Amino acid sequence: MTHEVVGNPHCHTRYSDGHGNHQDIARAAIDAGLDFVVVSDHNVWVGGMDGYRYRGRDRVLLLVGEEIHDQDRQPQKNHLLVYESGEELAAYAHDTQTLLDAVRARDGLAFLAHPSDPAAPLFDEDDLSWEDWTVSGFNGIELWNFMSEFKSKLSSRLRAVLLAYNPSLIAEGPFPDVLERWDRMLSDGKPVYAIGGSDAHAAPASMGPLKRVIFPYEFLFQTVNTHVLLENPLSGDSAEDRRRIFRAMRAGRCFVGYDLPAPTHGFRFSAFGDRDEAAMGGSLDLRLGATVQIHTPRRALIRLIKDGRIVQTWRDSQSAVHTVREPGAYRAEAYLSYMGKLRGWIYSNPIFIR
Repeated sequence: MTHEVVGNPHCHTRYSDGHGNHQDIARAAIDAGLDFVVVSDHNVWVGGMDGYRYRGRDRVLLLVGEEIHDQDRQPQKNHLLVYESGEELAAYAHDTQTLLDAVRARDGLAFLAHPSDPAAPLFDEDDLSWEDWTVSGFNGIELWNFMSEFKSKLSSRLRAVLLAYNPSLIAEGPFPDVLERWDRMLSDGKPVYAIGGSDAHAAPASMGPLKRVIFPYEFLFQTVNTHVLLENPLSGDSAEDRRRIFRAMRAGRCFVGYDLPAPTHGFRFSAFGDRDEAAMGGSLDLRLGATVQIHTPRRALIRLIKDGRIVQTWRDSQSAVHTVREPGAYRAEAYLSYMGKLRGWIYSNPIFIR
């Protein structure tokens, strides 16, 4: 039986440019109903903070990673989310491939943070998109970053105020160029897996008399999350549960869910052949044919994607089945109508059918 845990793998504290501490983040994660949350401060690995935090009968597993980039470079491109390194690695940030090699040498995980992060010149925000696509050895990409999407929509001060006070209008889905690049990597057979995060800072902002936190941790932890599939429930042993969560993320046993319009808990994507079966992140030999199955927690527009191309679309459906006759990298997407727009809701990791 599969057990699903929900977490947010990208947020910041006062140790870098966030505005809360680890306890603030843990409280907000409990309020948001998360099972785990990963603090990823910029160029600082804060050891000794991992563990379960409790409030009454509720709990959340707080984990610590790091977002590393070369601080001497202007603008500061190529941000890398690093997990399971066990030590500070910012000293390797001067060269991205050297950093990735250091992560791999420690059996850590590396995900390219906000691959597309456009500038917002009205607010003196630089373009922080990923640039060095010649590197190798990363485990995946942050397919959907909520705050990068917010930043991309700051076309005017009036627009900024509107979105600051109506944040449910922001998210529509991953940037198309990020999806396109990911699909190219998958079609080349590269096991590059997707996660999604809020990039929460809980930063206070002001414009004249208007003052607001952009955006509270609790709100952001209800938006773009990573849902991880485990073989057994979390045990309560923080070290063991940490290993299991990151092991599943390494294997692509997870999906990206936008949980604000409706909970994405319960989504499944799997493939079945004449002899075996595969879940997200897995592979299957085609042989005599294969069937892919998609299930969403509620009725939605569902798409099956092969190597970046839409194979089949189901409208207003909760379950979908498709017979596969060609090898390729298959993944699923689901969309919901929310706040007057059709918005991205769920993005699966791939199943490779060979």
